Amino acid sequence: MLYQPSGTAGTARRREGAARGESRPPPMAAAAPRHNARDMGTAGSVPERTTIPAPLAVGAVVVGLTAMPLVAITAMPHGLRLVLLVSELVLVLPGLLALVAYRVPLRNVLGRWPLDRRTAALMLAAGASLWLASLGLLELQYALWSPSPEYLEAFRRLHEALRPKGALDALLSVAAIAVIPALCEETLVRGIVLPSLLRVAGPVGAVVISAVVFAVIHLDLYRTVFTLVLGLALGLLRVRTGSLVACIVAHAALNALTFAVVPFADDPSQGLPDPRPALGLGMLLGGSAATWVVLRFLPSLTPPGTPPRLGT
Repeated sequence: MLYQPSGTAGTARRREGAARGESRPPPMAAAAPRHNARDMGTAGSVPERTTIPAPLAVGAVVVGLTAMPLVAITAMPHGLRLVLLVSELVLVLPGLLALVAYRVPLRNVLGRWPLDRRTAALMLAAGASLWLASLGLLELQYALWSPSPEYLEAFRRLHEALRPKGALDALLSVAAIAVIPALCEETLVRGIVLPSLLRVAGPVGAVVISAVVFAVIHLDLYRTVFTLVLGLALGLLRVRTGSLVACIVAHAALNALTFAVVPFADDPSQGLPDPRPALGLGMLLGGSAATWVVLRFLPSLTPPGTPPRLGT
C-alpha cells in the first residue's frame, strides 16, 4: 500500500461519505480561554462593582473606630464641635478609601437619588416619629436602669458646650451634631456595611448586623438599646426605599430634634427626676405607630417590579 498523507486520506473519506449521503459533522467549538478577569457585559464592558467584600467593610469599621479617639484627643483643644466633626470624618474615611480601591461608583452607594418631595417629606416624618419613639424607649430604660453620676456629669458638660450663643453658633452646632454625623454614619453603616452583607447574610441578616455595628460605633453603653433599635429602623428604611439619602434625611432630622429640645430638657445638675414609665410607654407606642404609618407609604414610592437599589 502506498503511503498517503493524513490530509489526503481525510479528504478522500469525506468525499466517499458525501457520495453515500452522510452528513458532515459540525466543527468543534473552541474552548473559552480561562482567566481571572471579571465577566464582561453584553456590550463588551466590564460590569461595575456595587459594593465591597463584607470582611473589608467590617475591617474598615474597626480601623475607623480605632482611629477616632486618637484623632479626637488632638482636636480637643479646638472645641467640641471640631472634635465631633473630625471624629465622624475619621470614622467613615477607611470605608470611603475601600470604595475607591474597589472602584465602586458613588451612585451605587447612594442608591435612588435624588429624592422627590414626597419621599423627602416622609423621611422627615420618619425622623420625627423615630425621635419620639426613642425618647419613650430611653424613658422606660431610665425607670429600670438609671445612669451613673459620671454619665450625667458628661451629659451636663455636653449640654453646656453645645448651647448656642447666636444664630450662626446654632447653625454650626446643628451641622456638627445633626448633619455631619448623619452623613458619615449612614454612609458607613447603611451605604457600605449593609450592602456588603446582603450576599452573605440576606436582607434580614444585613439589617440586623448593620444595626449592631451602628450601636457599637457610638461607644455608649447606656444608649446601646436605643442605638440598636434605631439602627434596625434605619436599616429597614434603607431596604424599603433603596436610598441611602433617605436614611441620611431621617437620621439628621432625629439628631436635629434632639439638639432643639436640649435647652428644654431636665438639667442634670439639679438631680435625677422621678421615673415616668407611663409617659415613656406612651411615647414609644405613639412613635412606633407613626413610624409604621410612614413605612406603609414607602412601597408606593418604588415603581412596580423595581427592586431597591442596593449593592449586591
